Amino acid sequence: MLSSLLLLAAAQGAPAEAPARPNVLFVLADDLGVMDIQPNHPGSFYDTPALEELAATGMRFTQGYAACPVCSPTRASILTGKYPQRVGITDYINAAGGNQPEKWRRPTRLLPAPYADRLAHEELTLAEALKEAGYATFFAGKWHLGPEGWWPEDQGFDENQGGITRGGPYGGDRYFSPYGNPRLEDGPKGEHLPARLARETSDFIRENRERPWLAYLSFYSVHTPLLAREDLIAKYRAKKEELGLSVIWGQEGERAVRMVQEHAVYAGMVEAMDEAIGDVLATLEETGEAEETIVIFFSDNGGLSTSEGHPTSNLPFRAGKGWMYEGGIREPLLVRVPWLTEAGSVQDQVVSSIDFFPTILELCRVPLAAEVDGKSFAPALAGQAQPRGPIYWHYPHYGNQGGKPSAAVRDGDWKLIRWFETGQEELFRLDLDLAEQYDLAGRYPEQRARLAAQLDTWLDDVGARYATLNDKGLDATNGPQGIERLSWLAGHWSREEEGVLYEEAWLGARGGTMLGVNRTASEGETMGTEQLRIFEEDGRLYYEATPSGQSATRFALVSANGQRAVFENRAHDFPQQIEYRRDGDALRAFIRGPQEDGSQLEIEFRWTRQP
Repeated sequence: MLSSLLLLAAAQGAPAEAPARPNVLFVLADDLGVMDIQPNHPGSFYDTPALEELAATGMRFTQGYAACPVCSPTRASILTGKYPQRVGITDYINAAGGNQPEKWRRPTRLLPAPYADRLAHEELTLAEALKEAGYATFFAGKWHLGPEGWWPEDQGFDENQGGITRGGPYGGDRYFSPYGNPRLEDGPKGEHLPARLARETSDFIRENRERPWLAYLSFYSVHTPLLAREDLIAKYRAKKEELGLSVIWGQEGERAVRMVQEHAVYAGMVEAMDEAIGDVLATLEETGEAEETIVIFFSDNGGLSTSEGHPTSNLPFRAGKGWMYEGGIREPLLVRVPWLTEAGSVQDQVVSSIDFFPTILELCRVPLAAEVDGKSFAPALAGQAQPRGPIYWHYPHYGNQGGKPSAAVRDGDWKLIRWFETGQEELFRLDLDLAEQYDLAGRYPEQRARLAAQLDTWLDDVGARYATLNDKGLDATNGPQGIERLSWLAGHWSREEEGVLYEEAWLGARGGTMLGVNRTASEGETMGTEQLRIFEEDGRLYYEATPSGQSATRFALVSANGQRAVFENRAHDFPQQIEYRRDGDALRAFIRGPQEDGSQLEIEFRWTRQP
């Protein structure tokens, strides 16, 4: 494959002299939004000349995606080429209450799923694969993939400068020395962390000219705390005043979202990181290795726009870090492969963070010795875009930024998001609606069903773990756990209308099961029956309905608060949702689902409790 790509690149005017073992410089930003760099947003408030130069000499991808809207899962996907669900890391490590749902204290409808708090040693990492092939390997900056014993030096990196358990620069003077970091020696007081990480990376490059190398420069920038150099803060305050900018707020769910880039401190953080990147790129020129080095620039999740200072705006993309909308998962992606990429080119192929591992190994001519989910995008680097196929996300957690348990799939231009609190699914056409403002689920039920089925298959394949019902969540009492909290359904319920008797009866919970029956009768004759069952299985509650003469259909519980329960089965034709509500001696049920024309139909049933 690689030889044919080189021929194609040569025909397009790109150099075809590929080194036998190219170097790899992988630069990862933290929390940087897709619109935070000038190559993607020429009108950006933030100055990023080094990244502009990288884009001008390499290739800019317009549809790069993180495998998760928060950091640790994406970082695991980069190192392994696998979806985060396969390695068990689905939230940022050390999230409050995180991988122990029983310790969760927030009043949410669901309990977040448990997850692994470290990247298992059994996983083959990019560093281990390249080290086995003779590469020197180096890591600098944010790691956030486990406790000591699971740090970079334990995962294939020969040298580790600053990679520890923490997800931010929380020790010492944080972004300034002293750092209080056990893997980064303090510099002179006031030394700036981005510049220091760049210097350590440059020193490694200079010291390894005689062998191929992997340098993974993983900035803590631009993660909170929001701190920048005073000279840069002053620069951007003046720029803000000169441009007449002021803060403008919008709304995303329950969160305020910044609509205009004008945060001077954040701008200073972005520029300082860009300066540091420029220093490392200059080192490649100095050592004569620029033409032999693959350079990749990426970010681990969307820009921070809905919490913690709300420092940036991702518009036109919706929401930001922690959310399943594009602002939370679409990333800046710049790649320079001097013997393959055409300078200043733009590539629209969809790329996921799981794709870096197989792509880098292919470019370095290193055999792929592990099963991965990612696909090499090396052909796209030569201008030969290929259909990517569907990509997936699953975040069964509550983000600090307002995002809620959700899953998503993108296939072509279509994207489906599923929200687990309510079971609602949203459908978007990204080629026509980048801002995800128009939910097309009702208008295109066939596309919704297709994507939902793909998502269900994938979730099963990766062994996804789900958020579960929180009995102490919103509107809930501190009552019994499990199926017992649906005991308010128990009893005999009926109503009579125009000579027709409608009845439903439920037995109380016993042995993890509630049994029920629904009957319709007229003039003493039974017109129809339906056997009902609610039961526990693998930590989830299900509602099963078996109409007379038909097979059973199962619906999963997606919400239960107070005396209200919602069950769903999006793969069923009709209904797809069943809801029960009790108010004193009145019981109501709703069945909902799509009609053939795509519109949604709701049918309501009412009963009164009988003695």
